[in-house]
Amino acid sequence: MTGRIFTKAYATEAKRVAAQRNHEWLRRHAKPMALPPITGSRARELTFAWADGRHAEPRDLERVARHLGLCHEAAWRSSLRRARLTTAYVSDGHVIAGFVAPRAAALHQRLRAGYMASARALDAALTLLHRTADRPATFYKDTNPRNILIAPSGPPVTVDTDDLTLAPFGYDLAKLVVTLSMTYGPLPVALIEQALTAYNSAAATHHPQLSQTTLTQLMEYAELHGILTAPYLGRGGYRWPWTRVHPTSTPRSRTCT
Repeated sequence: MTGRIFTKAYATEAKRVAAQRNHEWLRRHAKPMALPPITGSRARELTFAWADGRHAEPRDLERVARHLGLCHEAAWRSSLRRARLTTAYVSDGHVIAGFVAPRAAALHQRLRAGYMASARALDAALTLLHRTADRPATFYKDTNPRNILIAPSGPPVTVDTDDLTLAPFGYDLAKLVVTLSMTYGPLPVALIEQALTAYNSAAATHHPQLSQTTLTQLMEYAELHGILTAPYLGRGGYRWPWTRVHPTSTPRSRTCT
């Protein structure tokens, strides 16, 4: 509806500033991404133009995957081809956090909080994490069903720019696979494979190097997401733990055992 707005409050002014800067960076460097424009900004609050649409569902996975591939490729081509996953990256004066160190810290915290069974499980997860270090970098923006609106027409609309870090290609798609599964139940393996094919095809629009995410890698990223998302079970529509809805016929590492 014309004239409608959405106002989001932030716990701190620093978080409001970060969300606004993330929004500005994505609009500049991930141009295929449809983001509701910011219409107002004040202390601990942002106002956005209203966006119509429903939250993403399993039937939307392939479509959203293709869109993500285009966005990730655009950001790599525009800026992130020079980024390394092991260090923070400065682009247009905006610091984008690295991939490896923040997640290593979060994995250690998950072990302390009881979301992993043993130090051995932590070691396995860290092995998966560090395996990504030399892969091409794009961004992670927490693509879960609530952060994607399927509009009546046009591309999927992305909302919530609170989080933005570097990530390997496929990592944000894995987040969508995990969170759709935790919300709606197990996804067919064929659907995940179709989504990955669509993602890789879109990501390789300008450079074939970016189409190399394998199903094994995608599911390794999913294992990491399963651990990192575990504290949110029972919130935000997440009804099932990843350990129960993981598609068991796909390659799986044993990070949670």
